[in-house]
Amino acid sequence: MKKRTIRFTCLVLICFTSSIFAQLTSEKIDYLVENSLKELKVAGASVAVVKDGKVIHLKGYGVSSVETKKPVNEYTNFQIASNSKAFTTTALSILEDEGKLKWTDKVRDYLPEFKMYNDYVTENFNIEDLLTHRSGLGLGVGDLMFFPDGSNFTIKDVMSSFQHFKPVSAFRTKFDYDNLLYIVAGEVIAKVSGMSYEAFVQKRIIEPLQMNNSFAGSSLMTDQTNLAVPHSSESGTIKTIERFQIQVNGAAGGIISNAADMSKWMIVRLNKGQYGDDLKSKLFSEKNHEEMWRIHTILNSDPNPRYNSHFSGYGLGWGISDEKGNLKVSHTGGLPGMLSIVTMYPDLNLGIVILTNTQNGGAGLFTAVTNTIADSYLGLEDYGWTRKVVDWMKQGENTSDDVTKKVWDKVKLSKNIKVKNEDFIGVYADKWFGEIEIFEKDKQLWFKSYRSPKLSGPMAFYNANTFAIKWEYQAMNCDAFAMFSLDESGKAQSILMKGISPNIDFSFDFQDLDLKRVK
Repeated sequence: MKKRTIRFTCLVLICFTSSIFAQLTSEKIDYLVENSLKELKVAGASVAVVKDGKVIHLKGYGVSSVETKKPVNEYTNFQIASNSKAFTTTALSILEDEGKLKWTDKVRDYLPEFKMYNDYVTENFNIEDLLTHRSGLGLGVGDLMFFPDGSNFTIKDVMSSFQHFKPVSAFRTKFDYDNLLYIVAGEVIAKVSGMSYEAFVQKRIIEPLQMNNSFAGSSLMTDQTNLAVPHSSESGTIKTIERFQIQVNGAAGGIISNAADMSKWMIVRLNKGQYGDDLKSKLFSEKNHEEMWRIHTILNSDPNPRYNSHFSGYGLGWGISDEKGNLKVSHTGGLPGMLSIVTMYPDLNLGIVILTNTQNGGAGLFTAVTNTIADSYLGLEDYGWTRKVVDWMKQGENTSDDVTKKVWDKVKLSKNIKVKNEDFIGVYADKWFGEIEIFEKDKQLWFKSYRSPKLSGPMAFYNANTFAIKWEYQAMNCDAFAMFSLDESGKAQSILMKGISPNIDFSFDFQDLDLKRVK
């Protein structure tokens, strides 16, 4: 009798535990995503889950555009942004496997014009250094050449720009995420392979994996009828915004793909480079699989006891960490109105990809949905991720709104303060960003960049020698301060800048500008 009682108790506990820790069914994922779309104000999303080499969930949700109401499906294409970086490191792995380069080769061996901020770093900067965010330069350094899009900067400008930036840490000692060095890596691929970055990735990665509706660049995509439209919810309602156009090459963020094709990408990654029905084909060697998934730059680990994490770092195009004793390999991507995440747990043979088309809410959605699905496989109880993310985002938005509101309120209060516009009017130049002009339009000062036309807008007096700029470009929240230094006669001689919002995207690195009067 006692044994029966024990067995019954164990059976009840097993049933109770499995109900809490049950892996999410497709129906539950449907509810999770649809609820997150609504709660986080996201137009559309596409989700794929792979397990043990098979696609177990693949579906689109919401709409490709709030204007056309066209539904998202599993083949709807999205800009995957920085998830392109893993394709770049894979391209280099293929070339390394073929003996055409080595990870430790110096960048100047292939690109003699490449120049960093001092001679030692220039001479010792190798291919792996292009990929590991440990250059010594600051977060998002130089991204202002391409954010917003529409500028006329070239690969030559990129390679000559690094010498003008001030390092924020010693070479190879600290993680600071960058994009420009991946663009340089794309140029290395072009030099070594004899074809463009886009052509190489299309031919050597996308085509062999039969990612038939994916493209290494927008120019290769002739049919855009199933391409998601980017949106923003910053105004409180979901609105379409202009699609970001990649310049120079797509090595940092130019690939366009969909959930169906990205499931193939995750499967080959989880299979250590093997693909095909019999897994006899190899995209890259197991040696380079390990190289890409090895920590090269150490990061602070997440102290969240929920996951009992012990380490965190960056490999080659991938973030590496652990959760509940399982290796986690992941990366996010973000362009205006296009946000994505790829997350894999090799120990569980599990992969999750989420593609979204809405600024702000998209990142919240991919966080909530990915974590909820992953938690169900990690044996963790439901954490209510969607509600928590909604609350966190509201807190962040309120903080940002408070800061920016106070700035523009002060501008309004200062509108009657008389400013001698002629003291500020002129042409100013930065060594890497080029010339900008301060001019008068309808008795108001305006800022205009010569090389990045979207960075144009009216300037309003804020305080002392500082003006607030409201850009004509409003697809992202990137309004900025311009702080003038004056000579003894009160005439402006230089400008320093910084973003107004504490939530400004790091790619708007106004703080790296040092504008000096030239006219």
